[in-house]
Amino acid sequence: MIIAMDGPAASGKGTLARAVARHYGLNYLDTGSMYRMVAVGVLRAGGKPDDVQLATHAALTLDPSEYDDADLRTAEAGAAASIVAAFPTVRAAILDAQRDFALAPPGAVLDGRDIGTVVCPDADVKLYVSASSQVRANRRHAELLARGEDISFDQVHADLVKRDAQDANRKASPLKPAEDAHLLDTSDLSIETAFECAIAIIDAALNKKT
Repeated sequence: MIIAMDGPAASGKGTLARAVARHYGLNYLDTGSMYRMVAVGVLRAGGKPDDVQLATHAALTLDPSEYDDADLRTAEAGAAASIVAAFPTVRAAILDAQRDFALAPPGAVLDGRDIGTVVCPDADVKLYVSASSQVRANRRHAELLARGEDISFDQVHADLVKRDAQDANRKASPLKPAEDAHLLDTSDLSIETAFECAIAIIDAALNKKT
């Protein structure tokens, strides 16, 4: 079983995807972290995120064991990830790895921005998780402050809106709901309620297939 979970930054899709994977006993992959790894690799090499050649090399030589989660969750890494993720060569370099992960037994929940449209277009269930930009910025701002970063809410909100535009307007695999995706707005939902809604959607979709 493959479950695709897409949505913009800080929509809650990662938290939901992990919980859903545990619920159904499936593997879990945060595909966004792969692009953050590429971005951090470029930055560590002294390059700039808009260096296509360096970003492609980082994608082709990606070694997840070299990266600590803290390296990937900074505001800088997030902004750079949105830039490198727009390069078709970067996306192509890691697409096969994502698909291989999805197909490995017993199945997987993948979260990202193009899972239902590009990576796993034949996924058993697709969810598109969203929330208002204000709510998402509040979530991301709290996360960054907890990590010790000195950044204002206004800056976080501006960065998030900019990233939304970059993700939605890029030529390679733009962020958008799959035509057959189920929409879930988490703006006014607690984590627990959002999880219950996601499970209800998934169970209903699976029952229709049987």
